[in-house]
Amino acid sequence: MAASTDSNSNISASIAGILNEKHCAEHVQALKTFTAALRDKEYRDTVEEEAFSSLFKVLSRLCDELQSATGDDGDLQSSALQLQLTAECFRAQRNACVQSTRNQCLLRELGFIDVSLKLLSFLQARNSETLRCGIQFLGNLAVGNQMCKDDIWRMSFPDLLLQLLRVDDEKVVNYSSMVLHTCLDETKVEELSEPQNIQLALRVMDLCRNQPDLDWTVLIATQHFLNSSTLVEKMYSGMSHHERVTLLELLFAQLREEDSEQCSIPPSVAQFLASSFQKCCGAVLTLATGSASSDEEALTVISLLDVLCEMTSDHKQFMFLQEHPDLLVTTVELLEQVHAIGKASKNIFSSAQNFSSFSGDEDSSSHSPVISFKAHLIRLIGNLCHSNTNNQNKVRELEGIPLILDNCNIDSNNPFISQWAIFAIRNLLEHNTQNQELVASLERRGTADYSALKELGFLVEERDGSLLLKPVRKDS
Repeated sequence: MAASTDSNSNISASIAGILNEKHCAEHVQALKTFTAALRDKEYRDTVEEEAFSSLFKVLSRLCDELQSATGDDGDLQSSALQLQLTAECFRAQRNACVQSTRNQCLLRELGFIDVSLKLLSFLQARNSETLRCGIQFLGNLAVGNQMCKDDIWRMSFPDLLLQLLRVDDEKVVNYSSMVLHTCLDETKVEELSEPQNIQLALRVMDLCRNQPDLDWTVLIATQHFLNSSTLVEKMYSGMSHHERVTLLELLFAQLREEDSEQCSIPPSVAQFLASSFQKCCGAVLTLATGSASSDEEALTVISLLDVLCEMTSDHKQFMFLQEHPDLLVTTVELLEQVHAIGKASKNIFSSAQNFSSFSGDEDSSSHSPVISFKAHLIRLIGNLCHSNTNNQNKVRELEGIPLILDNCNIDSNNPFISQWAIFAIRNLLEHNTQNQELVASLERRGTADYSALKELGFLVEERDGSLLLKPVRKDS
């Protein structure tokens, strides 16, 4: 214990000595000794407050000296040493905070957050290595300490955080994202929705799109942003169509990962996306003309449809979309338009039997984005009609049943369309006598009948006064 006390005193004295001397290489070594000692938990738990107090004074002096440098040759040489000393101070601060609430609180009370943020603001365009060390310190300071999180947020939000996320250094951006993720909570996410702060949220989404390997930005988006309907709506409104697709792709991935009973995405987000789909879905029709001007908006429509299909597939909390005003009507009418355009002339919506490049993966990204669009419209109709008599009737009234039956064909432009059509017909017939009678009458009319179902191995069979969709036995 005596040896440990002596070591404590010697390190504290060497740091204090830096304040009374001109900077030199020995001072760097003294700080490195302190940094190394702080890796040891026993030393970390017993380090004297006086050592941190002296370190704070050293850091404050360095901050003043760096900010007052004129840029001549003498100052530049001095600045190189000052930057080295600053980086070592940050490393010592970073190590001090590891699994030590005591040290986190000490550093906060002594004023390290304020002076460190001033240095980071100064360093953002000057020295990446020192900048990285300073941001790592903030990350360690914030972990598990709400007061530190709140202080860092108050002093750096939104301007400095945005500036750090724009630095042309991947590690700086990654560490800054880590700090942002650590500090965020529900209240802070709502602050991001305010007009003067929205650029920070948009920058995070831009990084998700352009630097997808940065895990922290993806975590920020999926664990925080997507849980706020206010922020999602504000971001969506301020985004380009390419950026909207990124947001929708993250939503889609989150829906697939989360438990269907405990999805964290708010129902109001689903309502907003359904309304957005209804407003802009017509843009996809322009793809038939080969016009490039509307491609970006069409991609957004396609991504919106994918998300709506996923929301209504296995997430009970989103099944209220079955009652969303005119969503079903819009979807049936869009399917009718797409189907008619595809039949009228040879275009991107026309059926095809070219399977030479088909991978067998419905989610394959190697195809045109419009691939499977018609199939997914049918899938959404089927989802919206599941155990919902009103919607079953509405599809019949819109003459959607013959339309779906007319899509029970193999189509390389819409892999799995026949499966989704069978699924939709099943949901439309279930416990609905009028729809069952309509399907039976279609065969007698000889138009838009269910012969395609037969070719795929299904029959509509009467049983106890009801019509059932059932597979044909191989020996029949």
